[in-house]
Amino acid sequence: MSKLGFNFPKKPRKTALYEVEDWYQKLLAEKLGREYEPIKRSNFGEYDMAVNYKTSVLEESKAIEKVAIFNIDHMAQIRFTGADAACLLDKVLPANVQSMKIGQCKYTILLKEDGGVVDDLIIMRIAEADFILVINAGHDITDLEKGMKADIDYIMDRKKADEDVQAVDISDQVVKIDIQGPLSYKLVTSLYGNSVVKNRRKPQKNMRFFTFNEFEYEGHDYIISRTGYTNRWGWELYVPAAVAEEQFKRIVKGALELGGLLVGLGGRDENRISAGDVGLPLYGNEYDQQHTPTNCPLFAAAIDMTKDDFVGKKALQADIEAGVDKRMVLIISEGIAVNRGVYKDGKRLGSITSSITSPNVPQEKREFLNSKRKSVNGAEGTAAIGLAWLYHNPYQVDENGKDITKTEAGAVRIAVELYREDKQQLPTGKPLKGYISGDGVNPATAPKPLRHIQDL
Repeated sequence: MSKLGFNFPKKPRKTALYEVEDWYQKLLAEKLGREYEPIKRSNFGEYDMAVNYKTSVLEESKAIEKVAIFNIDHMAQIRFTGADAACLLDKVLPANVQSMKIGQCKYTILLKEDGGVVDDLIIMRIAEADFILVINAGHDITDLEKGMKADIDYIMDRKKADEDVQAVDISDQVVKIDIQGPLSYKLVTSLYGNSVVKNRRKPQKNMRFFTFNEFEYEGHDYIISRTGYTNRWGWELYVPAAVAEEQFKRIVKGALELGGLLVGLGGRDENRISAGDVGLPLYGNEYDQQHTPTNCPLFAAAIDMTKDDFVGKKALQADIEAGVDKRMVLIISEGIAVNRGVYKDGKRLGSITSSITSPNVPQEKREFLNSKRKSVNGAEGTAAIGLAWLYHNPYQVDENGKDITKTEAGAVRIAVELYREDKQQLPTGKPLKGYISGDGVNPATAPKPLRHIQDL
């Protein structure tokens, strides 16, 4: 099988919007009356990405209350076509691809045979024999010496010689720009018209969660999906590369007029954790090739265990039959705790996989920490939020086997201590105060009906 993935780049790549981001930096400096300075950047998935712009990570995190724009061009898009495309994807991916309707999106996970996670992704069914997979940054690279195989090669390696499947990376043809937050409806419709967010089968109604539309604007073809990139109301826009810069400027200017901001990697990380009972996991943090995703928050949505087979099914089935009850939980803490051990009554429960300071933690949840840190308490305080994998379920379960994360008295909160650890994984130093939050930080709004925001 010939290699379809890209070679490992000699230096971090630039997104299609790299240069126009500097236009935004200058615009923002002028708008806010702040001195211009270069964008703070970091290597993410072999792309030179903005951590934050002229605004701080905390300012950008807060933008989600109105409307937040994300340059997501580092994510790749792979197109699979051919009479056997659905069959190939269905036998590799854990999702039920065969049953997907045209216009539907699905979240799923690409696994190894031993159940380790290769990537997590969104799949869109464009036509009966036409699919687009939206994959994470860096997963378009095949470099076997570095232990990297692109998703496109990982899947096509499993194609039989007589199967009719073609695969091509179309990332150079489209630029992904995400528009999130309660004012996203107003912004999207003001730019592209009301029809783009309507149900393709029932145009009098709004589009449903995990669906997408195709539309034409000024002679160019677009795709707009509604998959909850930040677990909040919003859309993911796939813009033709030829007009990406001009459309990006329109989108950003519209967002600024509504009190929104362009958000970098830092704000994105906070946003994915701070909405929903357990936030959203990220490949490389909560997912990796050494651990199975058994009991991850989106397990049932991503993985159809009733399918006859898929890559990694036997390993997941073995986990289930063995009664593996590990859990991913959200922890609120008085400080950033990434890679710290989670302890209760001297016993190690697991470890923190993501952690970031958040301005979105309500005051009551911060005060519950009983922290002595002045920065945590009060109306303008902040706390850290993070995700952790625990060896065992910390919650009680009901008669149906479901976790009891909320009771009549409110959300379940389990106090823990977060320690740095030595090479022997033994706790050292003074711990951070924290607690497992059964209802996360703030509610997820992504799946809620769009009528709640269409008139804002």
